[in-house]
Amino acid sequence: MAGTIIVTGGSRGIGAATALLAARKGYAVCVNYTEQAGRAEQIVETIRQEGGRAIAVQADVSDEAAVKVMFDRTEAELGDITGLVTNAAITGKATRLADLQVADLRRVLEVNILGTIVCCREAVRRMSTALGGSGGSIVNISSRAAHYGAPGEYVHYAASKAAIESFTFGLAGEVGPEGIRVNCVSPGVIDTEIHATAGDPEKAGRVGSRAPLQRPGRADEVAAAILWLLSEEASYCSGTVLAVSGGR
Repeated sequence: MAGTIIVTGGSRGIGAATALLAARKGYAVCVNYTEQAGRAEQIVETIRQEGGRAIAVQADVSDEAAVKVMFDRTEAELGDITGLVTNAAITGKATRLADLQVADLRRVLEVNILGTIVCCREAVRRMSTALGGSGGSIVNISSRAAHYGAPGEYVHYAASKAAIESFTFGLAGEVGPEGIRVNCVSPGVIDTEIHATAGDPEKAGRVGSRAPLQRPGRADEVAAAILWLLSEEASYCSGTVLAVSGGR
């Protein structure tokens, strides 16, 4: 086996594609979800039918206690954790800053920033060679919105993703000597349900066509980049932000 990984937000979109590809590459996979239990279980069933090992674990990543339970259960049922993909995130409602509600802002920051950092903390506690672990690999998921700011729509979301990139740089420097590589994938416009959830189901096709490759990306294309960074093929990559954006 390649090891055991946790994929947060693994029931749909990029997370689901990552969980499936990871299992096909030999990883045992914890498919994390918040609400969509049926879809998470479908991913797990597909993995098992293909001969892999997987579990679905409900946990809101902004809930510290739930995150700890998820990590403990993954270790107990699948073995020592060697990788983490912090994919769980929300955009919040599309809005100008002047109309942004604090409750919506708080939820975006709690899931996207606090959730990512707490999950990484739990991974470090288990993987760090300084703490008795055997090393590992973390891949955080950002967004190209962190670079263009998403004005008039999601400046709060874009800011949360910029924080993830800064956090990736810092954590890579902190835990590199302890056998942990930390990298980040920054997707552009990807054809997933996140746009419909935010109220703009046609956005992927409309905006993706502006990229030099003249189309939105696919979830499996992002998953391939994530799995490369997780793997030993990227053994000298840490503190890297890899854009998967069609050139935009």
